Amino acid sequence: MSKPDNSNADDFVQRYGGIYEHSPWVAREAAADAADCDSLECIAELMADCVDNASTERRLTLIRAHPDLAGRAQIAGELTPDSIEEQARAGLTQCTAEEYKRFQDLNDRYLQKFGFPFVMAVRDSSRAEILAAFELRLANDPRVEFETALTEIHKIARLRLQAMQAKETEK
Repeated sequence: MSKPDNSNADDFVQRYGGIYEHSPWVAREAAADAADCDSLECIAELMADCVDNASTERRLTLIRAHPDLAGRAQIAGELTPDSIEEQARAGLTQCTAEEYKRFQDLNDRYLQKFGFPFVMAVRDSSRAEILAAFELRLANDPRVEFETALTEIHKIARLRLQAMQAKETEK
């Protein structure tokens, strides 16, 4: 990726506003300092810092902006294009009826325990790996799981930035 042109805040938000799921506020807040970024890594770090320095309530809202994995939003066709691609690459669109039922049960148990959806960067994971992580993380303390969800969200953001770079390189 050549040096990004981050000099215009509106353009920055237009370009990167979807990196964090349904949370363009991350790009809006990062835009002020983005003119100094000269790499994808810099942009990723800048956006992650905006999230990490946000209030607990704002970070919780960010976590809650993520869809369930192999969940009802997928069935209803309500996922963002990035989420559709990520879940498809993980094979979540090919769940058997039994796997789908298991995902629904885990989604429900997780939400009931933590008050937010299970978030995992699934792009390079199999259904079995995702289900195993689900089971393992259900045992976490709520504070640990809150931080784990944010770590996964940052991974998702980096993967989305890398995918954006790859598409630009293809052109």
